[in-house]
Amino acid sequence: MDTKQTSPDTTQRYEMLQSGLDLLDQGITVFDANLRLVAWNAPFLRLLEFPPEMAYVGAPFESFIRHNAERGEYGPGDIEAQVAERVAAAANFAPHITERQRPNGKTLLLRGEPLHDKGFVTLYSDVTEQRYIENLTEHQNIQLDERVRRRTAQLENANANLMRANSDNSRIAAALRRSEERLRLINDTIPILIGYVDRNEVYQYANKGYSNWYGHPEGGVTGRAVSDVIGPQVYSQVREPVRKALSGQQVTYEYQMLRNGQTVFARSTLVPESLPEGDTLGFFVFSYEITEQKRMQAALIQAQKMEAIGQLTGGLAHDFNNLLTVIIGNLAALQDHRPNDDELNEFVEPALQSARRGVQLIKRLLTFSRQQPLEPQAVDIGRLIAGMSKLVRRSVPESIAVSTDLASASIHALVDPGQLESALLNFALNARDAMPEGGRLHIAARPVELEHAEAEAFEISPGSYAMIEVADNGCGMDAATLARVYEPFFTTKRFGLGSGLGLAMAYGFVKQSGGGISIRSQPGQGSTVLMVLPLTQPEAESGSEQDEVPLAHGGELVLLVEDDPNVRRVVRQQLIDLGYPVIEAENANQALEMIGQIPDIALMISDVIMPGGINGQQLAARVLAGRPEMRIVLMSGFTEEIISDTALPVLSKPFVRQDLARAISQTSRTAT
Repeated sequence: MDTKQTSPDTTQRYEMLQSGLDLLDQGITVFDANLRLVAWNAPFLRLLEFPPEMAYVGAPFESFIRHNAERGEYGPGDIEAQVAERVAAAANFAPHITERQRPNGKTLLLRGEPLHDKGFVTLYSDVTEQRYIENLTEHQNIQLDERVRRRTAQLENANANLMRANSDNSRIAAALRRSEERLRLINDTIPILIGYVDRNEVYQYANKGYSNWYGHPEGGVTGRAVSDVIGPQVYSQVREPVRKALSGQQVTYEYQMLRNGQTVFARSTLVPESLPEGDTLGFFVFSYEITEQKRMQAALIQAQKMEAIGQLTGGLAHDFNNLLTVIIGNLAALQDHRPNDDELNEFVEPALQSARRGVQLIKRLLTFSRQQPLEPQAVDIGRLIAGMSKLVRRSVPESIAVSTDLASASIHALVDPGQLESALLNFALNARDAMPEGGRLHIAARPVELEHAEAEAFEISPGSYAMIEVADNGCGMDAATLARVYEPFFTTKRFGLGSGLGLAMAYGFVKQSGGGISIRSQPGQGSTVLMVLPLTQPEAESGSEQDEVPLAHGGELVLLVEDDPNVRRVVRQQLIDLGYPVIEAENANQALEMIGQIPDIALMISDVIMPGGINGQQLAARVLAGRPEMRIVLMSGFTEEIISDTALPVLSKPFVRQDLARAISQTSRTAT
């Protein structure tokens, strides 16, 4: 992009977006309708081993294809033909999923999706380890099949020898029975489902595990049709593999089914039994459950997504808080300098409110990614819900009846009240969207004592909790949707009507608060959200602090250390308004020089993260080593920057002048 014609804000947003893309595990590229590169990230260059200089805005798609062809990525053949074929395919702008084995042994999965303006976006994923696991599983299945074949041949040979023997028929019969019993015992005890189906799709044999898997008594499968035994839902998934097996092909596939109300997964291998002349008599079925493997894979994918969004949020939080410090500081200063200008306030106040909502959004995102500590306190749940009732009623149409059922005795839970309000409001808005034609929304709260089984359902320890219930009689959710409700950015709402972060952030807040959450729903029968939070005792009421903090040392010289000039300008004006003369430093090295040369500096206010290799805490330690009487306040745009055991006052960005005054007052009391 041409940064000469781009505003600083646009350049900064571009750099922030590029930093976020570079944190992803997957590679990504975006090409426009002319097959010119628009966006990319570092994992794309790393996975495909492209030189960094190849990637720039406007780079032709053909240059990457030609680079691959010239280094033999597409195998032997005419390079120009290879390039032309792939460029022509890309120009079709059709969705595609391909898998490619790279010369370095890595297996990449490429997924391309067209954009509305004829461009396309492509994701590049390293699936090497996943394919290795699949190949290993297939190899194990082949080994198992071979062992079964050998054992079957041995049994057939033994049976033939027995048939040829003419003496001691009773002994032979007894030996055969013992052999069959041993074989059945082995088949019934190994953790594999074994069956045999003839050419008419009728079971001629099934071991005990196979019968149990489909909920039939032992021996209740033999002689019945496949579709009758496994049911229409599973049969629709396996119909094609069965057809291939009866045509003489060995096939392996996966399927899922409902078993005892839970979705379970299995992998099956069908091994045909064919005559020498080629006719297929039937096939053997070897299956085993892979539900736990699927859950582990899903958990790994979810953990990777959570880690990615946590890294992205954490990386952007500091910059956003600096931006909001400048916006809120300037708006608050304008309001202070023109307190009686109602016409100006009509514009300033909404802007201030929106900026403060931005602060809360950053805090909630950090809470979701576990990088922002909550501010828990003893909250009266009934009072909080009652106070929210008016807001909830304003947020839903009149066609939805809102009711509450709050326990007569006060229930106190140890939570962050702002986060709890946000979660409850999100639940109410989701219920509203599930009832477009109207309905009922019910909010209830009560104390509960959870035993082991109940607590396990919420993934918490047994004990005393406050349970909050938000129920509606809307459209409900199917099992597939219910399984993904906590996934970041997943939403069933139309584009622009939902971010997919509401339930994910609520889940993060509840878990971080030591509680649990459960959602029960079925299509057409509404949804019920159950949230449990640890009970606590109400806090003793204390006198409220005065909003206005008197200046303890007005007129003292202050050294302001901040690398961002816009933030520095806002904080300098706040200090001047509080009556302090100010000198400034851009980094820790400048600050140390000034402190060494200007003995009149009585107070230092410093950002935590700064360039130059010395952060705010290290700077404070050096200053206090030489000037122990120096009073110091730290500023931070991101909580992780702060060391928890610091004794210095810490101002979280963004802040207003009164917050700064309180922090300075704390240093005064400490000095006293």
